[in-house]
Amino acid sequence: MEARTAPAPSAVLQPHPGAGETPAAGVEVHIERDGLLLWLRFVVRGEVERIAWPAATAPGRADDLWRHTCFEAFVSTDDGYVEYNLSPSNQWASYRFNGPRIGMRAADEVATVEGLDGAGDMMALEARIALPPGAKRLGLSAVIEGADGAMSYWALAHPSAKPDFHHPDSFVLDLP
Repeated sequence: MEARTAPAPSAVLQPHPGAGETPAAGVEVHIERDGLLLWLRFVVRGEVERIAWPAATAPGRADDLWRHTCFEAFVSTDDGYVEYNLSPSNQWASYRFNGPRIGMRAADEVATVEGLDGAGDMMALEARIALPPGAKRLGLSAVIEGADGAMSYWALAHPSAKPDFHHPDSFVLDLP
């Protein structure tokens, strides 16, 4: 009898209620943990040819990735949280905060973006992030930029009237 592995847990992101028309019909995230590494696969379905995908560049740390199509993870700890920005360009960023948008600084935790793949009506981005010590809860989000420049904001939860991925009530998943 062959050993079977369980599928990676997944989560479904929701568009912010105030979002207008978006080429994305849905965003799902598959999650798998290996010690202090977290593997994430963001899958976008819809009219993916109408999404503005950042051009591939050399992998590395970069700022302001969230201004265009970007995928994000927020990991809470006892002393704040770490934000990870994961761009289809292969670039990434990580920032540590003491509280909601308080004390922002570059985080020591790194990420690896493994690029885009897809076909038909779906595109996916895989990444691995180094979890901070004491990692507890997880918030997942996506910024989707349409080819026309319109932005939509996706998250597990939208606890405020405006999109705010830093809101403590956005961290809704216990880490696997």
